[in-house]
Amino acid sequence: MRRIKLFFRGLFYRGHNFFCPICNHGYRTFFEGGFNLAVINEYQIIGAGKRKNAICPGCASNDRDRLVYLTLINKKLNLLPANLILHIAPEPSLSSWIDSYQKKNKGSYIKGVKYHEGFYYSGDVQLMDLMHLPFDDNSFDLLICNHVLEHIPDDIGAMNEIYRVMKPSSKSILQVPWSPLLDTTFEDNSVKTPAEREDKFGQFDHVRLYGKDYVNRLESIGFQVETISVNHLNLHDNLLISYGLNNKEVIFVATKPIHTS
Repeated sequence: MRRIKLFFRGLFYRGHNFFCPICNHGYRTFFEGGFNLAVINEYQIIGAGKRKNAICPGCASNDRDRLVYLTLINKKLNLLPANLILHIAPEPSLSSWIDSYQKKNKGSYIKGVKYHEGFYYSGDVQLMDLMHLPFDDNSFDLLICNHVLEHIPDDIGAMNEIYRVMKPSSKSILQVPWSPLLDTTFEDNSVKTPAEREDKFGQFDHVRLYGKDYVNRLESIGFQVETISVNHLNLHDNLLISYGLNNKEVIFVATKPIHTS
C-alpha cells in the first residue's frame, strides 16, 4: 500500500523544479521535513532542523538519503561495487536502490534494524542489536549507518562493533547530526524523557549532541576518517537546489586500516 500511495503521489507532483536521483524523477515540489526546535537553531546542528524541500513525493527519500546515495555512486570515493553490504536502519528508498544495484552486480546486501527501543522495520529486515552484531569479524566490504549513533546510549560500543565486522581496508558511511559550534560532544545521562531529550539534543529519541570531536571518537576506535564536503561531490549550485541538499553537510567516511593491532 505504501508503494502504491507513493506512486500516485509522485505522479501528481511530477514537474521540473526538483529532481530525486534515487527514484530518478522530477517534481514540481519537495515536501518540508524535520523539526523546528530552539536547540537546533542555537547550535546550528547540521543534519537536523526544519528543512524546506527535503522530502521526495515519489519515493519519500529525504535530503540525507539522497546525500548518501550520491556518496555511494561517486566514483572518486570508490565505495561501489562492494561484494557484501551491511545497512543499519535501512531507509526504504535508499535500501530499494541498493538492493537493485547489488542484484544487478551479483553482490549481497543485509539490512538490519538499529538498536533503538521501540524502533522497528517491517519486511525483510533483520532485527539485530547494534551492540552485538550477529556476524563474524571482518565480514563486510561496505557498511552504511545513517543517523543512528545519536540514538545509542553506548555509541563507542556500537562503533567497536561496526569496526569489528568490517573487513580491513573496507569503508563505512557513518552519518550523525552534529554541531560545528561544539568542540566536545554534549552528553548528560540525567536527560531521560522525550521532552528533555528534544530540548537538550534536538530530537525526542536522541541521547547526545555530537560536536566537532565526532571524528576523534571514531579515530579512537581505530578508524581512519575522511570528512567530505558536499562540494567534493562536484555538484554545482543548481543541482544542490534541485536535489534539495544542504550545502553545509559533511560526509563521514571511516576506513578500517589493513594493519590493525
